[in-house]
Amino acid sequence: MLFITNRFPKGSIQTRVGRPFDFDLRNNAPSNSIFFCRLNDNGRISEVGGLNFMSELKSSPYRQLLLYIHGYSNLPEDVFKAAAEFQQFCDDAADQEVLVVPVVWPCDNDLGVVKDYWDDQKSADASAPAFSRALCRFIEWRESKLNEPDTAPCLKRINVLAHSMGNRVLRETLVAWNTYDLADGVPLIFRNTFLVAADIENESIHRGEKGQLICDSSRNVVVYYASDDLALRSSKVANLKNKIASRRLGHSGPENMDLTPKNVYIVDCDDVNNLYDLKGHSYFRSGRTPGKPGVVFEHIFACMRTGRVFPQDAERRFTVLHD
Repeated sequence: MLFITNRFPKGSIQTRVGRPFDFDLRNNAPSNSIFFCRLNDNGRISEVGGLNFMSELKSSPYRQLLLYIHGYSNLPEDVFKAAAEFQQFCDDAADQEVLVVPVVWPCDNDLGVVKDYWDDQKSADASAPAFSRALCRFIEWRESKLNEPDTAPCLKRINVLAHSMGNRVLRETLVAWNTYDLADGVPLIFRNTFLVAADIENESIHRGEKGQLICDSSRNVVVYYASDDLALRSSKVANLKNKIASRRLGHSGPENMDLTPKNVYIVDCDDVNNLYDLKGHSYFRSGRTPGKPGVVFEHIFACMRTGRVFPQDAERRFTVLHD
């Protein structure tokens, strides 16, 4: 499994292709460096380097890529487990269609939800410069001779799935990229962007707000939400204690659909989220039976396979999922 991370390794932060890469789990500060790595079949991690990473993705037999940005309070082993399950579901649905590439950012593993929450929120913001550098590396590679853009360009579709506070990582990464590295706004590089149980303000993707960059960089933006997501209720309590009063996007969907770009679609998961997950938060993988995909996964996969959210009705922007 190939993955990207800005978590500190043990030892040097100097990239060395082929070296063993071990996370320093005691250090959960966001690194300004970015590391391109592989989780091998034996459970050990090795560093592959940026150019090798992108070349390997290009030569992969998979038709599409899915960048998976995890939520808060997840250690690397949790991220890899979730990504492996999602990869298995994708392979079972269609062979060599979607390759899952986790994006591992540093989370806290202290006791206490509120402490974890605020430490991780700061870490999500501070991770943005590193991941924006990864986007710069991708653009440079795409236009370089190593990619053979004139004779054999990389034609893989790129999708993003951001879960919970991973949405904050995505939003702030695009803000940093747009602010420091781009002259004319973010390019359209993602086919589908899936915002699942998003732990950001519900007006974030309105026109003129920071999250509009998510819409600008994507063909389709699909918001999955559930009003009885218990993890987001804890998030709301934490924000209120710190005098930040705003509903979360993953609780209610966008505040006002009239103010969102036309490529935003919303999916109400109220009828399935608590059937799939005790807290009603990680409902995008397994369904009623652990290890078996649910209707949310099936909807996400159909979007990736077709490139359209509602292929039978181009004007439709909303649906409710039922099991």
